[in-house]
Amino acid sequence: MFEKILIANRGAIACRILRTINVLKAQGVAVYSEADAASLHISRAAEAHSLGEGAASATYLAVDKILTIAKQSGATAIHPGYGFLSENAAFAEACEAQGIAFIGPTPEQLRVFGLKHTARALAKQHGVPMLEGTDLLDSLDCALSAAEQVGYPVMLKSTAGGGGIGMRVCRSASELSESFEAVKRLGQNNFSDAGVFIEKYIERARHLEVQVFGDGCGEVIALGVRDCSVQRRNQKVLEETPAPNLPEGMADELCAAAIKLAQAVNYRSAGTVEFVFDSETQRFYFLEVNTRLQVEHGVTEQVWDVDLVRWMIELAAGDLPPLNELYQGLEPQGHAIQARLYAEDPGRDFQPSPGLLTAVQFPPANGVELRIDTWVEAGVEIPPYFDPMIAKLIAWAPSREQARAELHQALGDSLLYGVETNRDYLRQILLDAPFASGQPWTRCLENLLHHANTFEVLSAGTQTSVQDYPGRLGYWAVGVPPSGPMDSRALRLGNRLLGNKQGAAALEITMSGPILRFNCDAVVAVTGAPMALTLDAEPVPMNTALLIPAGATLQLGSISGAGARSYLCLRGGVQVPDYLGSKSTFTLGQFGGHGGRALRAGDVLHVPALTERSVGQQLAEQHITALPSVRQIRVIYGPHGAPEYFSENYIATFFATQWEVHFNSSRTGVRLIGPKPEWVREDGGEAGLHPSNIHDNPYAIGAVDFTGDMPVILGPDGPSLGGFVCPVTVIEADLWQLGQLKAGDKIQFIPVDLKTARDLALKWDAPCGSWLASDGARSDTAA
Repeated sequence: MFEKILIANRGAIACRILRTINVLKAQGVAVYSEADAASLHISRAAEAHSLGEGAASATYLAVDKILTIAKQSGATAIHPGYGFLSENAAFAEACEAQGIAFIGPTPEQLRVFGLKHTARALAKQHGVPMLEGTDLLDSLDCALSAAEQVGYPVMLKSTAGGGGIGMRVCRSASELSESFEAVKRLGQNNFSDAGVFIEKYIERARHLEVQVFGDGCGEVIALGVRDCSVQRRNQKVLEETPAPNLPEGMADELCAAAIKLAQAVNYRSAGTVEFVFDSETQRFYFLEVNTRLQVEHGVTEQVWDVDLVRWMIELAAGDLPPLNELYQGLEPQGHAIQARLYAEDPGRDFQPSPGLLTAVQFPPANGVELRIDTWVEAGVEIPPYFDPMIAKLIAWAPSREQARAELHQALGDSLLYGVETNRDYLRQILLDAPFASGQPWTRCLENLLHHANTFEVLSAGTQTSVQDYPGRLGYWAVGVPPSGPMDSRALRLGNRLLGNKQGAAALEITMSGPILRFNCDAVVAVTGAPMALTLDAEPVPMNTALLIPAGATLQLGSISGAGARSYLCLRGGVQVPDYLGSKSTFTLGQFGGHGGRALRAGDVLHVPALTERSVGQQLAEQHITALPSVRQIRVIYGPHGAPEYFSENYIATFFATQWEVHFNSSRTGVRLIGPKPEWVREDGGEAGLHPSNIHDNPYAIGAVDFTGDMPVILGPDGPSLGGFVCPVTVIEADLWQLGQLKAGDKIQFIPVDLKTARDLALKWDAPCGSWLASDGARSDTAA
């Protein structure tokens, strides 16, 4: 057995190969692009080596770099996984030239099957059923002539294509003329081969494939038939085995044809022979051979209880028992279905969604009923350079229906936040009739309309963040502030208006608002400082439950007049993961909310499916508070007053002054401009040189601290400890006013006793109904 094996790949397959390497008690050598520096395969390998920065051409396709690392690390074998160099004959030859075992087929086999037209010729030679088609085509004229003979529709294919690249369905001569040069360019740009050919196109085709394994000496076995018909743009989405609803004996015929073709070249290692199945004529035809491990190999492993990666390694090392011995006693059991979980946004035509995963949680996997092959955890960045697959979820059960239900549940129990994924789309496919009935075909997803419970940020406004009430409590002692809404009153009113729990997360909007496009129906309300609202350019009111239809755009303008913050509440709340018990954003700490930051254009946020559509509720007029020119904010006096720190005269001046809000104010604190304090001491003694200095003192939100000669009202994102005196603290019932202060506003502090402060706070326990206008709810057309 090899002592060290280098994995020339990344992501889920690198982690998968390492799992087997570790079982074999060998050492895994990982390589990685700097963009993948946080990948799990790096931490799980015995050693890891950087391939530098950049895209695949400079990293995972850099043959010289990979071979140099293999030699320096002492690796005597390389497993290429799938993709990248896995089917590169020149790479396989280079490995052998360096005395390094290539864990895969021979270079000759890679060449024969690597080009589709040579694979077709070999299949035809050995009597494998073939679709009518052509050899390589020299010109468009040849293609047009051939298409007339074959009969439209035809599939124009790049001979070196893969992963759905370089394939176009042409239903007429004009479509073929438009596609010919484009497919040639795709082949040249992606595979350095511009060769193209034509194949008869089957309208209702299923994509079936047979897992084969050969010992290189003529012995080949087949491990059942997989169905990979559920595809989007010719790329597989769901895979399963055994293939459902095949005619009696068809699976055996497929396996026999695959074995025959593999034996023709004394095939070595794992491979897949792919077929197209015509659902109307109930006949199959050869498609191509993949000379590598397939992405979907896991469903075969689960049903047949084998480890294909282990077989590949042991065969390359000369330690694999004879295949006939391995095959004896193997019997497929049950059904397995795999879903490919991608970082892509179905709501934006499935464009890749790179970015930082801030939360990752999969349901417990036991390797039998549920297997999860992944490379990510919270804190991993999905780079823009490579395939955006995050994980493969494989469910096994005694029956297909049970496996389908288990996979649907496993996807529902999976949480990935920070990037958009196709998780909900996959769940929708599992319930859709073609797949649920076991009668899928390669273009069945074209009829599936994805429903996304999301809204997209077209413009973010000055500073818009996710906040919930009461914020992140219980961690201030260790320096984590509560955050939460700066005007909790406005947010709580909005949630009451919509019938939400008071802790439902909402958007806090500072000074100017965002522009949002909704991909689903939603019910919203905007509370707080007055601002102009338009729905598809038509004005709509604040403080009212409004229906936003799917596809509509809601624009929140600038705050007019008094106030600094407004709140957009959504029925059911904004759906972001909890961090330390809260959904609130703490931008300084870069955690919570959406990515630990203010929203940006292009962000996508989720809301629950709308179940309650009543709209038209309005806040009672008495709760839409006017903001006077001078705000009166009630406070509790102390703990640092006169005569220990300030003169009696200055404390009187402090309460009599109309303080002005400084321009340098934020969620951390509101700075105030006013009379210079009169100190009764010359310095802070052992605590510092300035009279405002004291030894570390715990603060409350709303504490008015003198940081030197300037007072600052501590905000929800402020520090929990400090070395400054605090003559007064804003009472709980008036903390909301801090969120509506902006530069130039005037405030006056009004002292009250503790009982008054407590009584005012308890008024928030009034029933929800008392907060609404008497006209109550109207129909959803009222908006």
